[in-house]
Amino acid sequence: MDDNVVLITAEESGERVDALLARSLDGFSRSAVQRLLEGGAVLLDEKAVRKNYVCAAGDSFTVTLPEPAEIPLVGQDIPLDVVFEDADVIVVNKPRGLVVHPAPGHPDGTLVNALLFHCGDSLSGIGGEKRPGIVHRIDKDSSGLIIAAKNDAAHLALSAQLSDHSLCREYEAIVRGRLREDYGTVDAPIGRHPSDRKRMAVTQKASRSAVTHWEVVARYPGYTHVRCRLETGRTHQIRVHMASIGHPLLGDYTYGAPSPDKGLEGQCLHARRLRFVHPSSGETVELEAPLPDYFLEVLKKLGIPE
Repeated sequence: MDDNVVLITAEESGERVDALLARSLDGFSRSAVQRLLEGGAVLLDEKAVRKNYVCAAGDSFTVTLPEPAEIPLVGQDIPLDVVFEDADVIVVNKPRGLVVHPAPGHPDGTLVNALLFHCGDSLSGIGGEKRPGIVHRIDKDSSGLIIAAKNDAAHLALSAQLSDHSLCREYEAIVRGRLREDYGTVDAPIGRHPSDRKRMAVTQKASRSAVTHWEVVARYPGYTHVRCRLETGRTHQIRVHMASIGHPLLGDYTYGAPSPDKGLEGQCLHARRLRFVHPSSGETVELEAPLPDYFLEVLKKLGIPE
C-alpha cells in the first residue's frame, strides 16, 4: 500500500464519516476531511463516500491523503532555555506547548526552527530534513530536557546509547488516583491504536517492547506525584503505560479524563533529568531541569501530601 493511503475502520455505528476521519487522521480538521470526501479521496467498497454518510460498525474506509506540501525549513528566533551546549551537543529545557519538529498542522514555530536559528548549520543531518539533530522527542504538551546532536558522529553515539538504554531519561508526572505501591514497573508492548491513529495502545499487534519504571514521590487525595524512568522510548510511552494500570496522567485528554482537571490543559509531565556519556570526551553528563511553574501550581492546588 502507498505511504499516503490509509485504512480506517469504524468500531461503532451511528457516527458521521467526516467526524470519524477527523478524529483518526493526524493533522486533519473536520473541514479538511470534508474536502477529501468531496474530492473522492475516501472510498468504501471502492465507491466514493459522501461527507454526511453515517458509519456502520465494521465499515473500512480507504483514504488517499494528499502529498504534503514542501515548506522550506528555516531558522526562527524563538527563545531557548539552553541547559548545556558545546561543539557536539545541545540540551534544551523545552516549555510545554512547543512542538519539537514540523508536522501537519505545525509547519513552523517548532523547536527545530529555534535550533536552526541558534545553531546555524551545525546540526546533525541524520534526523532527516525535517528533524535535523533531533535524537529523541518530547510531546508538545510535555516539558523538560531534550537533546540534539550537532554532528553526525555525536548523533550516532547518542542514538546507540538510546538503543542500549544507557542514555537515562527521568520524568516527573502527576497521575489520577492513589498508587498503593511505592514503586513498580510496567512492561507492556506499545503499538498504534487499532481504530484511532492519533493514539497509541498497549497491544500485541504490530507493537514494540516498552518498559517504564515508576516510583511514588508523594500522595495527595485522589492523585499521586510519580517519578518515571524510561527503559525504552516509545511514542506516548509514559502516558499509555500509566493509563494502562488505571492511573492516567492528570490533564491528559487522550488517555485520561475527557475534560479539564485542576485547570490543566495537556498532561502534567516533565522531563526532569537526563544522563548520557558525552560522545567526544567519554565523560558522564548529568543534567536537571527544575519543575516548571505549571507543575508547581498543580501541586499547590492538590494541597498537603498525605
